[in-house]
Amino acid sequence: MDTRSLKFFISLCDTLHFGRASEVCHISPSALTRTIKQMEDTLGVQLFERDNRTVSLTHEGDRFQTYAREALIQWDVIRNSLLEEAQELQGEISVYCSVTASYSFLYDILNKFRRQHPKIEIKLHTGDPESAIQRVVSGTDDITIAARTDILHTSLAFKHIATSPLVFIAPQQDPLLDSMLSGTIDWSAVPMILSEEGVSRKRIDQWFKTRGTKPKIYAQVAGNEAIVSMVSLGFGVGIVPKIVLENSPLAGRVRILAIQPELKAYDVGLIALKKKLQSPLISAFWSQIR
Repeated sequence: MDTRSLKFFISLCDTLHFGRASEVCHISPSALTRTIKQMEDTLGVQLFERDNRTVSLTHEGDRFQTYAREALIQWDVIRNSLLEEAQELQGEISVYCSVTASYSFLYDILNKFRRQHPKIEIKLHTGDPESAIQRVVSGTDDITIAARTDILHTSLAFKHIATSPLVFIAPQQDPLLDSMLSGTIDWSAVPMILSEEGVSRKRIDQWFKTRGTKPKIYAQVAGNEAIVSMVSLGFGVGIVPKIVLENSPLAGRVRILAIQPELKAYDVGLIALKKKLQSPLISAFWSQIR
C-alpha cells in the first residue's frame, strides 16, 4: 500500500531530473535518491542510469514504469470505489489544458464539480495545447481539454465539449499584406505564422498541399496565443481556432480572412485514457459534460 514511493518513481521517470522531481514531490533530492535506492535494492535491479549530468531509465526501469503506472491506476480505482460506497469521493485529479481552454471551458466544469465533490483536489497544469494528448498517454496528467486529432489512439476516450472553426487571421491594417491578400492570393509569397506541430499544422499543411502550393513560413511557434500576438504586430498571416481569438486581448488588432475552402473546425473535448475512466474520481469529472 506504499503508493508514495511509486509516485516518486513516476515523477523521476517523467522529469529524468532528481532536482525537478523532488520539487514536484515536495521532498529533498537526497530523500528522493534514498527512496529510489531502496526500490532498486528491493527489486534487485538498477532502475536508472545516472551520472553528474544525466538520468535515464534502464530497460528494467522502463518495464517497472509500466507496472508502477498500472498499479497507481488500480489503487485509485479500488480506493475510490470504497469511498464511493461511503458516498464521499476524495483524492486528486491532474488536469492539463491551454490557458484559453482554462477560462473558456474549465471554469464552468469546475464550478459544478467542486460543489458536488468538495474533497477532490484538482491539480491544474497549463501549457502548449499540442502537448496535451501526449501528457495523458504518458500518465503525466489524468485528463486534458484539447482538440480531437483526426485519428485518435484506441486507448483514448473523447467527450465533445464544443466546436471551434479554424480561421485565417491578418493584422487590421498593413498595406503590404493587404496588397498580397487582395484579388487572387499568391500564397507562396504571403508570410505565414504557423504552429510548430499539432492538429492545426497538419490541416494547414494539407490545405496547401491540395492547392499545390508551398507556403512561405515566416515563423513556427508553440501556442496559438503567440500566433495572434505575432499577427497583430504585422509579421504575417496566421491560423488559429476562433475560440482563441475570441478570448484574446489582441482580438481587436487582427481580422478574420474570408478564405475558401475553409479549414476543418476544431472538435474540442475531454480526453483521457479509457482505463482511467474506471476510477470513480475520473468518471465523476467526465460526467460533468452532458
